[in-house]
Amino acid sequence: QVQLVESGGGLVQAGGSLRLSCAASGRTFSSYAMGWFRQTPGKEREFVAVISGSGGSKSYANSVKGRFTISRDNAKNTVYLQMNSLKPEDTAVYYCAADRQPLPITARIYSTQYEYWGQGTQVTVSS
Repeated sequence: QVQLVESGGGLVQAGGSLRLSCAASGRTFSSYAMGWFRQTPGKEREFVAVISGSGGSKSYANSVKGRFTISRDNAKNTVYLQMNSLKPEDTAVYYCAADRQPLPITARIYSTQYEYWGQGTQVTVSS
């Protein structure tokens, strides 16, 4: 069992930055690929970014490529999402997710591929 707790959300003006954190329980954190997704009311949960267990492979949604950076610190059991140049359309509840199925990193774009989820953190970008 893995428990995930997100933090770092908040209200920011367009063009600003936020860093989200996701702290995981358990002793096998490095065996899990970690993903970030986001969701707005009435819409499907949307893939944002994913990082492999070692941190050596990453993949991003086109909508955030060049603005967001995913990273992890396996010694701290934590994954991060650095969000720069934020836009109002980035407003959403952001969720981190974990899974250790042997899938290619580029295939981890569907929420159904993840076994564990955090409770989410709200990010609001004002124009």
